Amino acid sequence: MHTVELLPDDATDEVVREAWAALAAAGAPSQAGHPHPTNRPHLTLFTLPALPSGLRLALGDALSAALPLPLRISGPHVFSGRTGTLAWLVAADPALVELRVRLRGLAEDVLGPWCVGSHERRPEDWCPHVTLGRSRRAAAWSTPGSVGFQVLPDPPKAGLWTRARTYDSASRTTEPLAP
Repeated sequence: MHTVELLPDDATDEVVREAWAALAAAGAPSQAGHPHPTNRPHLTLFTLPALPSGLRLALGDALSAALPLPLRISGPHVFSGRTGTLAWLVAADPALVELRVRLRGLAEDVLGPWCVGSHERRPEDWCPHVTLGRSRRAAAWSTPGSVGFQVLPDPPKAGLWTRARTYDSASRTTEPLAP
């Protein structure tokens, strides 16, 4: 599997990492505990089963033309399920949504309409977010009054999506897509 991801500016990256550190210091599940060198704050736009070189170039060209994009974080949210996820929600600004739709269209033209992964098939179903922590024991931040919520710093008021990358889950490597 390959992901198509946006990366924040350095100041926003630092604030997200501060949130990771605060959660870890409080004993709450945190991305700070994810030791892989590819672990960094990002926004996943969608996943692909493959990323042929022609599609990689097309995505890179579209991303290079679109970035930077405004980044606004609206606050914390918990996604429930087998693995709970604490995240900061990202405002689905029209430019961000339009970029995602355009990139998915490029991918679907090459791989077919059902090859672009993600359970959010319709643009309005997408819930953009930056992950702060994941765990099967998410009680540390399962409710707004829990310790995880209490130790979170304020999210950044504004920032920029400045770069893009792809992550290959088979090789566990990343490659820049733009710029």
